Amino acid sequence: MLYHNTKNILVIDDSPVVLRTLELILEKNDFGVWPAESAEKGLKIIQERGLPDLAIVDLHLPRMDGFGFCKKVLRFCDIPIIMLSSDSSEEAIVQGLTDYAEDFVVKTDPNSFRERELLSRIRSVLDRMGDFPWEPAPLLSIDDRLQVDFYKRQAHILDEKVKLTPTESRILHILMRHAGETVNYDYLLRRLWPGEVAFEDRLHTHVHRLRKKIEDAPRDPKYICAEWGTGYKFPDTSES
Repeated sequence: MLYHNTKNILVIDDSPVVLRTLELILEKNDFGVWPAESAEKGLKIIQERGLPDLAIVDLHLPRMDGFGFCKKVLRFCDIPIIMLSSDSSEEAIVQGLTDYAEDFVVKTDPNSFRERELLSRIRSVLDRMGDFPWEPAPLLSIDDRLQVDFYKRQAHILDEKVKLTPTESRILHILMRHAGETVNYDYLLRRLWPGEVAFEDRLHTHVHRLRKKIEDAPRDPKYICAEWGTGYKFPDTSES
């Protein structure tokens, strides 16, 4: 399995000026940049390249808007999203932060923003969200037995393709993003069901179903390991 250190950022904005400016700033600061001028192009990039480490998304896009993009992405993974928009309305900011995004940055005008502020917010989000060490690819190879296609919500178990639910896919992505670490129940509940009152039993039910799909021995799991009373852990396969 290949591992990478470069953080790849998907940038979606229909302004060529903003898109090019972001590309130059991010590359200068050692980020990999995947530019897209529409939400549809952003989804196509994910389908072709795999998951970025973070997405910067304009709210007002042609056809599918930024919230529409977020809704589609969050049906198969849990990549952190920063909204970058000239819309400073309280309604837009509250909806973005409540339902979809880790942060919401308001442009100083339709084609500009404060560079150092945005970079600071990007680094802060990446620091608290955990690392996703695998080299981006449409089909991620965990080991000789398990591969995952998050975009299609499929686990490939040897020669068999198994469909994952949106919740199962997001659980797997969150745990893989924190590979080698115990992810506590509270964090998982907040990521999976933001704004809802959710309890551990609900989480355990989804984990039980996920294990039945991807584990060779669900009662003695290799991938979704329990840290009793605390949370779940995905193995750090770089150590094997």
